[in-house]
Amino acid sequence: MPEGHTVHRLARTLHELFAGRPVRVTSPQGRFAAGASLLDGGTFVRAEAWGKQLFVGFAAGATADPSADASGAEHWLRVHLGLYGAWTFAGDGSADVVHAIGAPRRRIGERDSTPPPGPQGPAGPWAPPPPRGAVRARLVGPHAVADLTGPTACEVLTPAEKAGVEARLGPDPIRPDGGRGSLDVARAAFVARVRRSRVTVGQQLMDQAVIAGVGNIYRAEALFRAGIDPLAPGRDVPQDALGAMWDDLVVLMRDGAASGRIVTTRPEHRDGGTGSGQRASDELRRRTRQNTDDDLGAVPAAEAFYVYHRDGLSCRVCGAPVLRKELAGRNLFWCGACQN
Repeated sequence: MPEGHTVHRLARTLHELFAGRPVRVTSPQGRFAAGASLLDGGTFVRAEAWGKQLFVGFAAGATADPSADASGAEHWLRVHLGLYGAWTFAGDGSADVVHAIGAPRRRIGERDSTPPPGPQGPAGPWAPPPPRGAVRARLVGPHAVADLTGPTACEVLTPAEKAGVEARLGPDPIRPDGGRGSLDVARAAFVARVRRSRVTVGQQLMDQAVIAGVGNIYRAEALFRAGIDPLAPGRDVPQDALGAMWDDLVVLMRDGAASGRIVTTRPEHRDGGTGSGQRASDELRRRTRQNTDDDLGAVPAAEAFYVYHRDGLSCRVCGAPVLRKELAGRNLFWCGACQN
């Protein structure tokens, strides 16, 4: 499932391609036909992310509707990609267009690439390529097309309904104000929520009502970097440790949103694929692949993580074996020596 940094990149991509322009919205698959008809022809006002939730705002026209919110949006398209959702893009060549974002499967983050431009020239204006697969929703602007496939949620909300969804979400480390008016308030809200529960801190980090956008990778890596036992009850974790972990997630997740890759290791803890670390690096490369492995200068997956998918391998810091167990239906990775 894409983590919060990927959804923020999606929001930015959609905003850059369509903001301020009228957009055709259809549902080639047919399952979103009613919702698409409400949005079709409207002006794309803005796109934003809150954790793993993507919101795309539309206005009907130049005349403001009294039901519109402060952004001018009268309707919001809410999308949750879930395990299998993805957006694919194509354009006329007038702007850089990523090929696909979402549904990572064996890759981490998203694949950014520029596909060939669509048909254009003497025969007429640019025309978007036909939809491929079961496209739930298609957005077509003057210069680009975006196709949504396989989402867990795809629905149209009023501004009031959107506010209701946001009220149920925890603070988001990537949003400028954390979703709580300021990062300080967001930090305090996160710490207080974790400490008033007996549920393990490792399980709470995956609860989008506690903190929005954290998935299995950021969960494992942030806990390791903070030296926190993931199986400790939230109320037993020191306040200062939780606050420091929030601060670390702000840096890590914003870096992920900017670069499109997750890298949590510090340079001194990477083995460079040489010496005694070679065998461990080869093993991890077989388990998971950072989609930027082939990018010049990128940190590959084999060196990008401390504990995620490194169970049975040696801890990069202390040499103890990395552990794994199932917690609430998801695999948890940690070092029993560094995190105790």
